[in-house]
Amino acid sequence: MARTENQMDLDQEDAFHFIVLYLREGRKSPYGSYGYELYLPNVMRDYLETVKKVPHHDTDRHLPKISPSFYAAAWELCRRGILRPGIKAFNEQATADGSSGNGYSVTPLGTEWLQKAGEYEYVPVDPGRFAKLLDNFSPRFGPGFQERCQEALRCYNAQAYLACCAMCGAAAESISLSIASAKTKNEAEILKMYSAAGGRGRIENLIIGKKDKSIQDDFRGYLSLLKYWRDIAAHGRASGINDPEAYTSLALLLRFAQFANDRWDELTLD
Repeated sequence: MARTENQMDLDQEDAFHFIVLYLREGRKSPYGSYGYELYLPNVMRDYLETVKKVPHHDTDRHLPKISPSFYAAAWELCRRGILRPGIKAFNEQATADGSSGNGYSVTPLGTEWLQKAGEYEYVPVDPGRFAKLLDNFSPRFGPGFQERCQEALRCYNAQAYLACCAMCGAAAESISLSIASAKTKNEAEILKMYSAAGGRGRIENLIIGKKDKSIQDDFRGYLSLLKYWRDIAAHGRASGINDPEAYTSLALLLRFAQFANDRWDELTLD
């Protein structure tokens, strides 16, 4: 059955994740890629055939409809340093079509990132969608969490990656304080404990000290890297934090919020 143009709709988010999947799986196309590691028309044809179930002979008719989202997604991957426009090596075959926005290669940073992308690929590309996902947890974790999430996202979009990681760590601590306050039913006492020397560790012990090891491991696993990056931000030395670390930090924050929300009853009860 022929596909209508409305059925071809996709957004930048879907295109971004399909390109990541295409690269991670090392998919091959029956069409030539010239000297490029990623030739975008081939990716779009693959998407149409595998996702939209368009017959092979009919794919090119739909390329104009879906191409804007794929071009935007490819640019986002370039902005993050995962891809770069151009051929993969000197003397490889370049084409006018590839040079006009269809041909890309993976950077060394991109190679490393793609090996880890499965852990983080569900994190939204669009700031509005990401903000909405995090905002869903604000009624439970409070206005402090909401404020810090918004700041983290603003920092990421402004490429202020160190500040983004610091705000992700602060948002994670807002989650911990919310859990501890609900557990003790005494927010003032929890804030006083948190402000004292060693307060962060005491709060953590209050929440998970008597819990099963699996809960302890998950809780500490989500929190440890976020705390580390926040501590790094508080020191005067160079951090080396860039886009991949900030992106990972946002992903961990989202996962930690989901974990704390799903296990709320277990975490807040003795």
